[in-house]
Amino acid sequence: MILPAVLLVAIYSYGSMGGVIIAFQKFIPAKGLFGHQQWVGVQNFHTLFSMPNIGPVIRNTVVIALGKMIAGIIVPVAFALLLNEIRSRLAKRVFQTLVYLPHFLSWVILSGILINLLSPSEGFVNILLSKIGIQPIFFLGNAHAFPATMVVSDVWKTFGFGSVIYLAALAGINPALYEAAVIDGANRWKQTLHVTLPGLASIIVLMTVLGFANILNGGFDQIYNMYSPVVYSTGDILDTFVFRLGIEQAQYSLSTAAGLFKSGVSLIFIVASYYLADKFTGYKVF
Repeated sequence: MILPAVLLVAIYSYGSMGGVIIAFQKFIPAKGLFGHQQWVGVQNFHTLFSMPNIGPVIRNTVVIALGKMIAGIIVPVAFALLLNEIRSRLAKRVFQTLVYLPHFLSWVILSGILINLLSPSEGFVNILLSKIGIQPIFFLGNAHAFPATMVVSDVWKTFGFGSVIYLAALAGINPALYEAAVIDGANRWKQTLHVTLPGLASIIVLMTVLGFANILNGGFDQIYNMYSPVVYSTGDILDTFVFRLGIEQAQYSLSTAAGLFKSGVSLIFIVASYYLADKFTGYKVF
């Protein structure tokens, strides 16, 4: 049963690793991957890091990824706490279903929806803003607003599904702790502060630590479908930068060097995150 998954991983995750040699070559596609290519050592990396836009690209990647990581923890926790206070099972299921739906839609579909919703002239969001006296905002064409728009839209898509793990953690808190808190005179806010949040602390720390492994993953699918040259200064990330270098400009060696750099940094963060997860929460993969 796992053979198809094993084959997919073997072909697309391990089989493609041979292509990293392109990062150290002056690659000419006509000669083939294993043809007589000219080896240039680390020259491609020197060229890559001497490019004027590589610094902003790395900065944008980290800023957007950090924003998604932080908001992607705060919002699901808050939603799980609020949902936990609903006593009606029917209402709880309705709310869960509604917030889960965006998770199952691709960014190709959601980007079309968001482009219409955020349109500065006819978008529903800007129509609402104009009703309260705020000038229309070009969310997808304003370099200052674009990163925040990416963070908010990503959280909107994922927070419902992301709250599942916190709802499971809430179900595991001993009810006797709440009973003792009530006897001591604690109201719902005090119970949340002194019982619920400490009960969630370990899983929050775990998810935060593991989130550092994705510090260079700004979200290619989302940004590629919604960005434009107007917002490159704040919205261009490593994944979109590599795509333009390799696919649009056919600079295969430079794009492979950029991808290898990202993979190397991500590997360091993954090892560090699992070490910290083991140190602070006792979580181990093996």
